[in-house]
Amino acid sequence: MAPTPSGDYSSRDLQHSTDPTIPGKTLEHAPTSHPSSGTNDPSAHHDDHDKVPKFMIDEKVAPPPGEVHRWQREHVAHKDDQTKEGYPLNVIIDPAMRVMYKSVHEQGLTNVFDRFTEQEKVRCKFCVEGLSCQLCANGPCRISGKVQRGVCGVDAHVMVARNFMYRHVTIGTAANVYHCHQAARTLKAAAHHPESGLKIREPEKLKHWASLAGLDTNKNINDLAADFADWVIADICRPHYEPSQTTEAFAPSKRKELWRKLDIFPGGANAEVAMAQTMCMTNLNADPIYFLLKSVRLGIANEYQGLLMLNIIQEILMGTQQPTIKKQNMGLLKENRVNIITNGHMPLFAHVLVEEASSDEWQEKAKQVGAESLQVLGHVCEGQQMMNYSGVHDLKAFGNQEGEWLSEEYLFATGAVDLWTYDYNCTVPTLPLYAKRYGTKMLSVDPVIRMPDSEMLDFRPEIMREQARKALQMALDSFKARKEEKRQVYIPPYVSDKCMVGFSTESVKAALGGSFQPLIDEIANGNIRGIATIVGCTTARYGQGGSNIFKITQGLIKNNILVLSGGCTSSVMQYSGLTDPAAAAEAGPGLRKVCEALGIPPVLNFGACVDIGKMTLTAKELADALNVDTNMLPLVIGAPEYLEQKAVADACTAIALGWMVHVAPVPSITGSDVVVKTLTETTAELGLGKVVVELDAEKTVQIYINEIETKRKALGLSSLQVH
Repeated sequence: MAPTPSGDYSSRDLQHSTDPTIPGKTLEHAPTSHPSSGTNDPSAHHDDHDKVPKFMIDEKVAPPPGEVHRWQREHVAHKDDQTKEGYPLNVIIDPAMRVMYKSVHEQGLTNVFDRFTEQEKVRCKFCVEGLSCQLCANGPCRISGKVQRGVCGVDAHVMVARNFMYRHVTIGTAANVYHCHQAARTLKAAAHHPESGLKIREPEKLKHWASLAGLDTNKNINDLAADFADWVIADICRPHYEPSQTTEAFAPSKRKELWRKLDIFPGGANAEVAMAQTMCMTNLNADPIYFLLKSVRLGIANEYQGLLMLNIIQEILMGTQQPTIKKQNMGLLKENRVNIITNGHMPLFAHVLVEEASSDEWQEKAKQVGAESLQVLGHVCEGQQMMNYSGVHDLKAFGNQEGEWLSEEYLFATGAVDLWTYDYNCTVPTLPLYAKRYGTKMLSVDPVIRMPDSEMLDFRPEIMREQARKALQMALDSFKARKEEKRQVYIPPYVSDKCMVGFSTESVKAALGGSFQPLIDEIANGNIRGIATIVGCTTARYGQGGSNIFKITQGLIKNNILVLSGGCTSSVMQYSGLTDPAAAAEAGPGLRKVCEALGIPPVLNFGACVDIGKMTLTAKELADALNVDTNMLPLVIGAPEYLEQKAVADACTAIALGWMVHVAPVPSITGSDVVVKTLTETTAELGLGKVVVELDAEKTVQIYINEIETKRKALGLSSLQVH
């Protein structure tokens, strides 16, 4: 395709185009689906999802590959084009997703952005504000100015606080703790079942953390691994009234004192979730403040019995992060290769799959079915983790990372995905329909997730190599069928090929010469004003879709604030070029000087959303080096496009550690001024952190700056030294 002037790609031009295919103008004219389209069961579909795939590619909606980053920076600068009429192309800044959205939309297929437009027409303001309750048979109940209590007598404050804990924090905490439990099972299998394909790649790290846990490190490494796994699982399963041992061993000492004082030091995570769920029963708890403090208590369990421990265990199994350059986006798919994508958040099965696929045996089998080779690519957080772990990212069959969760349907619509393996979470329910249409095989590898018309493997780490071989054979069969049926493929030609990844507490410290003192010096002298973690998801909400993350990050680095990323935000940073060391040129003069001296970008990719656990560890070590509590650090947490329950549990972790946490879009708490005041003011007065809600990117950047400058002033940074 010949290069086209940049003006032809602007969302301003798209918005005012007379082309009837422009989103927002023609949704009501999209092909009408058969009534069976209301189900996700592919066998019930007799509509367009049954048809042989076709491609309606309009490359004018995206820039040429060499012009991507310039176009993105011009595109997000247009404030007057961010209107509902241009949605979603005015907010999609991933060029591959723009092209594939247009193709899918033109075919009349259900997809995430069009569904958001449809849902906006029927959205309920009571749910948006947290003022709807469906817990008992007297409901649903809704509270308004005219009807101020539910049937049971519950008021707005209790309803909102209860919904906050019940619908978000308990589920998010349970999910991260479940992940940790599965990781511990896998570590134990690595110790006792060498035939599983699992390895203990970091024995010294195992000894370090086992020592901090008080275990006997003189044992042989396999016995020690089993002991450590049992210790982690035992703490997860501890009663709620017995203090958590992982929290005792690894949390900052000054924080633990405060948590005990406020009665939010957790017991066993599973019991904490069970107790919190019990509190949410009808006619039980009517104290909104108690609900909110209990949510912070769950946030502590979420960190020390979930995020931190699963990070440690996965590093022991898959290797510690090391800075390196990797690639990202749909252009990594290859028409003549067997393309396997592993999706989710637990790369425990995926890393065995990659290692097995890298063998000469399986590469030869791929050639025997007519493929050039076989590759395994990661998607969403699983891909971010695989890119970062040193034991995986250089294996021959690892094809790098595909993208964020919003891109899943569009990824299937390339027709190039032969096998999609998925674990918990972020596999959207419509994928079986796309799998049927585009010939993709789907394979669940964890019992918490099932899809219609999809194959399943129980999570059994003891036999992972055997399971991986079954998955690889499925992929070969799928590729062979794709070729025999002469299925068409269209792969958008976009690859971000200069993504620096591999940052963690250890790798950052190593890059600084083994101490945080150089970083502290740069913060003290003002070259780096502070640190912002931009973490979590992307959303389909108007004004976002990745663009909010990009605009906020741009504003922060221009103001000399170092950014750490984790989750689908990392994909945004990658396809917008902010994890390229060359992006140092876009930072303020102080941060630019530091980045260029170290050869790093102004955005450090820590990996997945669950790698927030590593970020909190980095913050703890910085605080320890300064001999201050974690709430004193010039640090802010941002989840500018949060999506789901784990993000809210993670926000409660940040509150527990004393940090300001910004969330957007607005969470479902605005129906109660008591809840809003508690989370935005009262928690900070107690020595905890606080929540800030803001949708505008420029205002958000200024809020971050103000918080960081306040912390700098309180610390007197110019005289700080490591203790």
